[in-house]
Amino acid sequence: MNILKELEWRGLLKQFTNEAKIEFAQKNGKGVYCGFDPTADSLHVGHLIQIINLLRFQKAGFKPIAVVGGATGMIGDPSFKKDERAFLTNEQLEINVKGINAQLKKMISKVEFENNANWLKPMTLIEFLRDVGKSFNLSYLLAKESIATRVETGLSVTEFSYTMLQAYDFYHLYKNNDCYLQIGGSDQWGNITSGIDYISSKLGKENSHAAGITMNLLTKKDGTKFGKTESGAVWLDASKTSEYDFYQFFFNQDDNDCEMLLKFLTDFDEKKINQIIDDHKKEPSKRIMQINLAEWTTKFVHGEAGLKKAQEISKAFFNGEILSLQTDVLKSAISSLPSCEIDKKTNILDSLIKVGVGTSKRELREFIAQKAITINNEILKDENIFIENIQAIDKIFYVIKRGKRKYYVIIIK
Repeated sequence: MNILKELEWRGLLKQFTNEAKIEFAQKNGKGVYCGFDPTADSLHVGHLIQIINLLRFQKAGFKPIAVVGGATGMIGDPSFKKDERAFLTNEQLEINVKGINAQLKKMISKVEFENNANWLKPMTLIEFLRDVGKSFNLSYLLAKESIATRVETGLSVTEFSYTMLQAYDFYHLYKNNDCYLQIGGSDQWGNITSGIDYISSKLGKENSHAAGITMNLLTKKDGTKFGKTESGAVWLDASKTSEYDFYQFFFNQDDNDCEMLLKFLTDFDEKKINQIIDDHKKEPSKRIMQINLAEWTTKFVHGEAGLKKAQEISKAFFNGEILSLQTDVLKSAISSLPSCEIDKKTNILDSLIKVGVGTSKRELREFIAQKAITINNEILKDENIFIENIQAIDKIFYVIKRGKRKYYVIIIK
């Protein structure tokens, strides 16, 4: 397949520098790299595009390379950011790099992995200024949109150097890893072209095969940022966002966004995606697009076991059978529910109000009269009982259900 055409029909392609050089790199199995900034110890769903893109390029004949910014992460990319990022400590950066490396290797194990700290940290300041800084004209850098937008609000010399460091990354990989292509989100265009220009300055324009491609960022049709929920980012680490929450995030996507997400975030070909869309339109209530999207992404990130766990919990919630789950799966399920800590001497009505089952004692009495509240699968009948008089699961928590599918968790202090 032609990689540019593949990206184009998927709606991913934003900009590219030189079609002939990209085709040359593809035909000759050259390297393609994408960088990952270690600002946290986990990646989030916004990174999925580039992770999956590395696999697309691999399928097209490229040699994919994932670069974690162990050195550049100490500065932070200023591109289109309003404010300067807070610096990470060496210890936190090391934790973040290890966490991201582990995640990437789990999802894309056959990809080559690099850490730019291996070649940037040994470089002295004088070496950097002579070998790298000398190749960049000040007016050239100030013309970069990613830099110009920050100059107005304040840009430190530290952040100003970021694009030069990333340019050197591309040069190092070009020389040592046979890497001819860099890819990234549309906000990386300035950094990518800096790398291409730096390679040309070092090798001569006629000798450089370096090229770059940027992709459209993942945003919803209403313009809002994809990957954010009321509780924050949707992480790829199951300890931050459970397999169930991850699955539900995609399962609950709007129909208007699903076609784009299927193209951006799965390896389904055009024929299969069109079939999924057609089947969905015939019976929208079955949420066929959402199920395919949620299943593929959850399996890709969390494996077969993670997908099975998410599906098991989803089914239990839907059927009102959450307490039928195995204890380890149940604990994962209840981590997604509204919860609060309660002193064991608290009466039941106050406990239920605190966790959000009802807004007043009068309302709760009505629910109790209707037999609409169960605690650990037992119908609540006595409004005067204390929470300690009800047998707890694992001696510390209670699962409350109101109606058919509204769940809450009380945890004993």
